[in-house]
Amino acid sequence: MEEQSSNDTPDEQERASKSAPGDPLEHLFVKQGSVRAGWRLLIYAVIFLALWISFSYVLVQIFHPRRGVFSPGFQLAGESASFFSALGAAWVMALIEERSLGSYGLPGRSAFGKLFWQGCLFGLVEIGALVGIIAALHGYSFGSLAEHGAGILRWGLFWAGFFVVVGFFEEFFFRGYSLHTLAEGVGFWPAAVILALCFGAVHWPNVGENWIGVVGVVLVGLFWSFTLKRTGSLWFAVGMHAAFDFGETFLLSVPDSGMVFPGHLSNAALHGPSWLTGGAPGPEASFIDFAILLLFFVIFDRWYPARKTTGAAVMRSAA
Repeated sequence: MEEQSSNDTPDEQERASKSAPGDPLEHLFVKQGSVRAGWRLLIYAVIFLALWISFSYVLVQIFHPRRGVFSPGFQLAGESASFFSALGAAWVMALIEERSLGSYGLPGRSAFGKLFWQGCLFGLVEIGALVGIIAALHGYSFGSLAEHGAGILRWGLFWAGFFVVVGFFEEFFFRGYSLHTLAEGVGFWPAAVILALCFGAVHWPNVGENWIGVVGVVLVGLFWSFTLKRTGSLWFAVGMHAAFDFGETFLLSVPDSGMVFPGHLSNAALHGPSWLTGGAPGPEASFIDFAILLLFFVIFDRWYPARKTTGAAVMRSAA
């Protein structure tokens, strides 16, 4: 056994003993030569919050938003700031971890490619089939047009762009770096469940939201995690998220997670029992949507069969 050099001072000997392998404090922060997933996730959250607060302060100074007054420019800028805060924090972590930014679920080479458009198709089919069934059971009426002429095009383009940004932010924040890193610590599906619950929780404060709507949000969050696991990419989830919200808010003009926005296409109305229409949260809280999402799990399982690898490895393969 090698002895400590007698030339070392007591302080140096104490520091050496603290840094020795197997030290409990080191074990708390480090596992297999790298910082534990939980601490990396905490660092990511701190960087995200610092960027988001900074961006938000600047946007408030530029737009001077008023409470209760909808500002399209401020809303779009705010969602964009949130996404770039999440992306910027992940970029910093990618440098620290010596990984590519694309390894966290949004590989650049797949940008707006096949998976994105397949996701858009799923999103439009979901909301179209959902509201179509509700209408067939006399729970939905399209109503008169709320916008005309150039207003339809202007609002249509705005909401399409807005919800693409929403898809980018919410998918990357909840299923990008966060899921990639948490999965390294606790496994893919436990991490996916935890983050889907967080995804549902942030929707709870929405005006008109209820617990059934939140359960629907959790379920679709799990489905989007499933698409990530099977494809190694978030591009499908981004496309589906954006298309569903666009169809719900603009094309069919129904509540989206309890919120009704201006600039919708028609004066649509939902009428009937909540199990059918979703009630105040909107069609995404309908039991019909739950059935559609469960069917989507089956369809996607057949479309993209499981790979013989772990969830973390699948996400790394997209880099």
